[in-house]
Amino acid sequence: MTEPSPPAPRVLADKIDHLFQVVRPAKGEYTHEQVAKAIEERGGPTISASYLWQLRKGLRDNPTKKHLEALADFFGVPVAYFFDEAAADRIDVELDLLASMRDADVRHVALRASGLSTQTLKAITDMIERARQLEGLDD
Repeated sequence: MTEPSPPAPRVLADKIDHLFQVVRPAKGEYTHEQVAKAIEERGGPTISASYLWQLRKGLRDNPTKKHLEALADFFGVPVAYFFDEAAADRIDVELDLLASMRDADVRHVALRASGLSTQTLKAITDMIERARQLEGLDD
């Protein structure tokens, strides 16, 4: 039996798009204009909103190192996120957790679980895993 092949590395556009989707204020994604302006205000390289859009859509795929450093700084990730697939995977797990904590219901459950015994937390985790299976959600 052959082992499943590892997933193909994501392209730069996918990684940038993911950052826009999960690293955001509560009201929604940052606009390309907001990111470009913030990078400039932080003393980063000049980058236009349209260039950010092109990078995000994969229409451009060869930004300078300074542009990638500025994007990494803005989104709060190490620049390795763009070059190292293993690092990107680890960072994405953390980013997805942070994004899920923006959900008030998820936060409420997490806060209410604080202080419970290890045995009770395991029982709750088992119930949550079963509910996720019933709803067809990924692990």
